[in-house]
Amino acid sequence: MKKIYSGKTKDVYELENGNYQLLFKDDCTGTDGVFDPGANTVGLKIAGIGRENLKVSVYFFEILKKAGIKTHYVSADLEQATMEVLPAKVFGKGLEVICRYRAVGSFLRRYGAYVEEGAPLNGYVETTLKDDALGDPLITPDGLEAIQVMTLEQYAQMKQLTQKISGIVRESLKEKGLELYDIKFEFGYVGEEVILIDEIASGNMRVYQNGKIVEPTELTRLILQTENQTH
Repeated sequence: MKKIYSGKTKDVYELENGNYQLLFKDDCTGTDGVFDPGANTVGLKIAGIGRENLKVSVYFFEILKKAGIKTHYVSADLEQATMEVLPAKVFGKGLEVICRYRAVGSFLRRYGAYVEEGAPLNGYVETTLKDDALGDPLITPDGLEAIQVMTLEQYAQMKQLTQKISGIVRESLKEKGLELYDIKFEFGYVGEEVILIDEIASGNMRVYQNGKIVEPTELTRLILQTENQTH
């Protein structure tokens, strides 16, 4: 297999059938040995976390497949911590899309003069350019069209998918007594079709239980614990 990309938490290989293989690593983003899902640097290793992240992604990708939503997910090998995916292209140098249900994090830092912490946001969607050096700057749909990263039609498709997928994840977590505050996705395209790519990991969402935030490693345990009980 030919390695085509080495990321912070995943490596990407090209398979003989034309698809890609993602290898989920045990490297985690953070600073000075402290785990931080929003950090732009690798700060520590947590043994087995790559496989656990893969399990959570597979759990949600399978739910989306049953709901008829196309993603880049093809199959996974949990023992090897790998996922086979369609070779989707990214928009520009990569886009991150966040769906927000409550005002926390960077949203609250920016707009705290207008909203209180935890105020409902009704599935508000915002987009950032993947750029570690610039701290992943926000960009509007018109801005994305102006710099020729995507068309307004592609953005509309991406926004609709974001809200639909977020709603499915939210309902799944609600069944476990958990509340989704916000979630981050990446999208790409195959031909003319916009599809969800990358992963759906605990580290990419803020989830609360009884008014308190659930740490990503604990969230992974809660999702997989209830999943294991049903099998």
